[in-house]
Amino acid sequence: MTVNDIAARLEELAPLDFAEDFDNVGLLVGDPGMEVNGILITLDTLEAVVEEAIEKGCNLIVSFHPIVFKGLKKITGGTYVERVVARAIENRVAIYSIHTALDNVMRGVNGRICDEIGLSDRRILIPRKGLLRKLTTYVPESGRQALLEALFAAGAGEVGNYSSCSFSNTGEGTFLPGEEANPTLGARGQLQREPESQLHLTFTADREKRILRALWENHPYEEVAYEVTSLENSYQQVGMGMVGTLQEALGEKDFLELLKVRFGTPCIRHSELMGNTIRRVAVLGGSGAFAIGAAKAAGADAFVTSDIKYHEFYQAAGELLLADVGHYETEQFTKNLLYDYLTEKIPNFAISLSGTRTNPINYY
Repeated sequence: MTVNDIAARLEELAPLDFAEDFDNVGLLVGDPGMEVNGILITLDTLEAVVEEAIEKGCNLIVSFHPIVFKGLKKITGGTYVERVVARAIENRVAIYSIHTALDNVMRGVNGRICDEIGLSDRRILIPRKGLLRKLTTYVPESGRQALLEALFAAGAGEVGNYSSCSFSNTGEGTFLPGEEANPTLGARGQLQREPESQLHLTFTADREKRILRALWENHPYEEVAYEVTSLENSYQQVGMGMVGTLQEALGEKDFLELLKVRFGTPCIRHSELMGNTIRRVAVLGGSGAFAIGAAKAAGADAFVTSDIKYHEFYQAAGELLLADVGHYETEQFTKNLLYDYLTEKIPNFAISLSGTRTNPINYY
């Protein structure tokens, strides 16, 4: 299998179109056509991780965090980022990052946090905008059903838990084939009036190429009239953070003890205890203070995240419990998530979990 083949499997789980605009995801180092001998999965691509990949015979590193986040102007070994990139290139080791693409899917980072805490009835905390598109096209009545089925098969017309969703209007289409045309209906030089259906189907941005390919390959007309428009609607299945419900309500201290056990951390920074019970919980792996307002709006009793600053703790304002369990701690399950997914997708392939500790924070 090539690097591109592995990337395609990963992007079935977390399409790169779902990543945040500020992010740098996908293949960062290496040849997309290179044959893969082994995969090493890590949270961060450090120098020790590249050495581990070389020792294990793995020439593809799948990393959660991107080693190249901002543009590199030189590679002289002056920083750990430059040394990682140089060492990887020198040893033909490719590096692929999935980062916020995996953050933003239901089965991703935050879904795994929900698994660890035991949350049910989950939904996205901040649904993503700008991901939805609408296809409008026109097809003769005789070809309507076949075209719809092809578009559905390509992934168009999925709305939440529903599939094969579309809307159609009927009307009359007109066209005048030119001298070099090869019309399916009508004749050159003669105005054709044809009963047609106007079809409307929504889809996510990551599916646009294959949906348009299905349109062109299955539409009966020589020239296909269509429009693709961007929608402002939020997409409820993709976005930052999640919110769910504990099976049984817990007191604040019992909830914090649960977090210490599940996240394997000796201490948790938290806002003032108010004597409330915790049932509805919002989570966001990594730096999530920006979502405190969204957690409140979702009716959360507690918000589990990391990297909360001093003044941001005041935003709890007696309305919910803020629990900062640590950046690494919230994302530590990601390696296993990716390992489980890839071993299911490509069994009998050399896939390893990195044994290198990449958490830069220590506790005394």
